[in-house]
Amino acid sequence: QVQLVESGGGLVQPGGSLRLSCAASERTFRRRAMGWFRQTPGKEREFVATMWWSTGGTFYADSVKGRFTLSRDNAKNTVYLQMNSLKPDDTGVYYCAASPTIILSSIRDARQYGYWGQGTQVTVSS
Repeated sequence: QVQLVESGGGLVQPGGSLRLSCAASERTFRRRAMGWFRQTPGKEREFVATMWWSTGGTFYADSVKGRFTLSRDNAKNTVYLQMNSLKPDDTGVYYCAASPTIILSSIRDARQYGYWGQGTQVTVSS
């Protein structure tokens, strides 16, 4: 069973930056999409960004477009979420997600991702 291992969360002041990492445990893991969701207490898991693996194309939630950048390192089997100009509304638990079967039209739907990391807390506060 493939595991997704996240790192990089923490406490940062508004306007600051953080970089999250997510490594897949198996190099042979075939995925169609891999990206990030976030969740705050009492709310559903919210789409943040994802990468369509075959092309490297990236997709972002409107709320993070222009501030967050998704990238990958194939040698390390890792995706990164660079988060700049962070706002208090970005606070939450960030989850890495991947799917070997998802279709492009559903990449923003958390229910279509079958592999999840354990989550990493991001807190934006002064």
